[in-house]
Amino acid sequence: MKFDWRGKDIISIRDLSREQIEDILYHAQQIRPDPHLLAGRVMASLFFEPSTRTQLSFATAMQRLGGRVIGFSGTEGTSIAKGESLQDTVRTVERYADVIVIRHPLEGSARLVADTVTIPVINAGDGANQHPTQTLMDLFTIKKFHNRLDDLQIGLVGDLKYGRTVHSLAIALARFRKIKLRLISPPTLRMPSSILRELDGIVSYTETDQLDLRDLDVVYVTRIQRERFPDIEEYEKVKGAYVITPKVCEMLSPTAILLHPLPRVDEITPDVDALPQAKYFDQVQNGVPVRMALLKLVLLGA
Repeated sequence: MKFDWRGKDIISIRDLSREQIEDILYHAQQIRPDPHLLAGRVMASLFFEPSTRTQLSFATAMQRLGGRVIGFSGTEGTSIAKGESLQDTVRTVERYADVIVIRHPLEGSARLVADTVTIPVINAGDGANQHPTQTLMDLFTIKKFHNRLDDLQIGLVGDLKYGRTVHSLAIALARFRKIKLRLISPPTLRMPSSILRELDGIVSYTETDQLDLRDLDVVYVTRIQRERFPDIEEYEKVKGAYVITPKVCEMLSPTAILLHPLPRVDEITPDVDALPQAKYFDQVQNGVPVRMALLKLVLLGA
């Protein structure tokens, strides 16, 4: 099935059907660097929050296709520091660029920007809400190592309350068949009820505070995000709740894969990196072809 992606926004994984997700993953698998493909095109990279992997992989993706990158990281030195509104900022930027990639701390900000401008907008994370391109690279990685996205047992570990990556991933997995989720978190950081309602009757899931990784095909670990907590004392109570060590990994099957959206703090010890199940740096690498495919699709179409 062919989709018309040209000019489309990528704001939420909720906006994508299974067939559309599979189409993006197919294009990501096929795409190769081409210095002529997006020559003359400009991507505006607007990062109101810190980022390493997302920001740099989008820049790498654009440049490997021959495009150019403008933008900022943080608001110091921009008119936002003078009080300019988000809408006025992006109305200005659309005069300079062909596509906007934005990360912003406020939930719903990416949708607001998409409603404000006429060029395509790609959400690189809006608060604790959505991170659709991370989810697409997560699915790309799972499919690469398991050769399927159906009939999988997947454990989501850590901050399930504020973690936008696990919110997006859980919603995406509801598009696939015979998915079983094990939601592992401290009681205060459980998956929001709004997300669980979307899973009810579609995805089989259990909630637990026990770090049980047995019989899982995928273990997706997340950082306890200090910056999302309104009360620092609540963060202190749960930080370090789960630490993945080589000893813990003895629970994993030989074919299981261990993923993490990164950055990590202390939830996966460095000596786990050498284990065959550790695939989080492969996951990072997969961000480039997925984002190359998205940029090509929204700028040129299929």
